Amino acid sequence: MKPLAERMRPQNLDDYVGQQHIVGEGAVLRKAIESGNIPSMIFWGPPGVGKTTLASIMSNQLDRAFYTLSAVHSGVKDVRETIKKAESNRFFDRRMPILFIDEIHRFSKSQQDSLLGAVEKGIVTLIGATTENPSFEVISALLSRCQVYVLKHLEEKDLVSLVEKAITKDEFLKDKKIELRETDALIRFSGGDARKLLNILEIVINAHGKDEAITIDNKTAVDILQDNILMYDKGGEQHYDMISAFIKSIRGSDPNAAVYYLARMLNGGEDVKFIARRLIIAASEDIGLANPNALLLAQSTFDSVNVIGMPEARIILSQCAIYLAASPKSNASYMAINKAGRLVKETGNLPVPLQIRNAPTQLMKSLDYGKNYKYSHDYDGNFVQQEFLPDAITKKVLYEPGNNPAELKMRDRLKRWWKGWYRY
Repeated sequence: MKPLAERMRPQNLDDYVGQQHIVGEGAVLRKAIESGNIPSMIFWGPPGVGKTTLASIMSNQLDRAFYTLSAVHSGVKDVRETIKKAESNRFFDRRMPILFIDEIHRFSKSQQDSLLGAVEKGIVTLIGATTENPSFEVISALLSRCQVYVLKHLEEKDLVSLVEKAITKDEFLKDKKIELRETDALIRFSGGDARKLLNILEIVINAHGKDEAITIDNKTAVDILQDNILMYDKGGEQHYDMISAFIKSIRGSDPNAAVYYLARMLNGGEDVKFIARRLIIAASEDIGLANPNALLLAQSTFDSVNVIGMPEARIILSQCAIYLAASPKSNASYMAINKAGRLVKETGNLPVPLQIRNAPTQLMKSLDYGKNYKYSHDYDGNFVQQEFLPDAITKKVLYEPGNNPAELKMRDRLKRWWKGWYRY
């Protein structure tokens, strides 16, 4: 028997749940589908929101051949063979086939390069699905040839309707005596993932006897699900809880907790590049100038895991996480840019002081652009006091050095330079 999630997979847009901003009546993608002329595209969104289903529906509705590859299991050879097969079949069917690639962000540059020719020549219409920002994960040459559609988390009403529909419409469940009293626990465990929601609904139902009357409420669901499913879902609520605990452990200087949550994520199949990107952010946001080497190591970690992959990448991530957790902490750079951003919003487009404006033409020089600018390297210690901020916000302090050895030295240096100007 097929799993419930597969049995309930919609076959047309009218049965498709969610994403009304792109496939609702009059929405841009629906119009393209109805016209029969769709571009190559990338669906970007969290797991379980209907990326694969939508691609399949488009294939059915447009009556096009549908080829699918998983970036996890397919290599360049698989891509080329599939494209060759699609090209051969076009002799018998003039409609352009659809090539669907799940988790396209996991394709290497060479794998993505192998798709370019087929997309450019119109051999296939590419539909890629990704949970990661395609701006970072898809090569620019391919991205420029695709329309990106953002798929959103399903709303609670959509998830509830899925459960109700499964109970009343599924060929095997509709004859069972099922009373649905509460859905909060089902939705919480699913993390907003429709596929997982139907999977856990099936677990709850199958935990009862064949002819037993079934009452689904929050307590029953929790009791059954806690014993049956792994409490980490890289696309659901646990994904965000774990990365939050991981970063907060680093910020709190606890290397033991950091590697524990790292192991939880890795064991749950989390994308190592996602973890590495968060380490780069933590190195700057929470450590910053207290230890500038932290950012260098975090960037090196990202580059390394991108080349090495699992299982060895876990060692590199562990090294970086421990180093960041054990480093002195400062959020001074983070606070400075936030403060500067608020100041820009408050004060608007203030004019740049004339003396530090660029003066490439004689006209600009005649308007005093660059006049009285002092070239710092002409002075002792390569420093001289002069105004750089707009007049309306002169002497405004945005960067406050943190209380750590590295930034205390910076504070002393700034005090010497800007004595009587900035209050350091």
